Amino acid sequence: MSDPAALTMAARCTRLSARNIDALVTSLMLPVMLMLMFVYLFGGAIETGGAYVTYVVPGVILLCAGFGSATTAVTVSQDLAGGIVDRFRSMDVGGPSILAGHVAASALRNAASTAIVFGVAFLIGFRPHAGALDWLAAIGVLAAFVLAVSWLAAAIGLIAKSPEAANGFTFLIMFLPYASSAFVPVDTMPTWIQGFAQHQPITPVIETLRGLLLGTPVGSSPWTALAWCGSILAVSVAASGVLFRRRTG
Repeated sequence: MSDPAALTMAARCTRLSARNIDALVTSLMLPVMLMLMFVYLFGGAIETGGAYVTYVVPGVILLCAGFGSATTAVTVSQDLAGGIVDRFRSMDVGGPSILAGHVAASALRNAASTAIVFGVAFLIGFRPHAGALDWLAAIGVLAAFVLAVSWLAAAIGLIAKSPEAANGFTFLIMFLPYASSAFVPVDTMPTWIQGFAQHQPITPVIETLRGLLLGTPVGSSPWTALAWCGSILAVSVAASGVLFRRRTG
């Protein structure tokens, strides 16, 4: 991000996130609480062929991205509702810079949340078998997913008429991990939902992260995951540009 305006907007959004303590704590700690709940309350009843904490961590990491995207959608909507966007435009700050700032702040929040999840996961028994290249590949796939869902959330914030509506619209993003291989193997689900679980964007991302971190074969999952992420990113960036011009024109 070499645009000075975008860097300024990213710093602004990061400061706003740091000041909103309630939302920040929720986005950082809720994934950890959910991981502990799944591991200690449900893990004993779910058979995955190994320690459940090892199975569930990739799914919890993607939940972090979902919670972070909700914050992005809300803050974009708040900027539009509060009139600050008009002030920025009067200072010749364009829409791409404003939205890129929100996306950058989302990436920072997700990085912090992911680090906390990994830290707690190691404490309760998560033991990956990844080498340096595997870790780099996993980070790359995760970064692509976070970037894609953050821009999608920015587009949702532009569609929503209020911050409350923006928060509600992002429920779909946060729901998708539950209908995937994040918490239980897909083949244990009812037949009518297996097709959806196998062919939605979350499952290949999770299977890629799980395979890279645990040293198991990943097959074609990385390419499928990157194709999903690239498609979501391209559509979201294009839609954000159109929606921003319509909302501020």
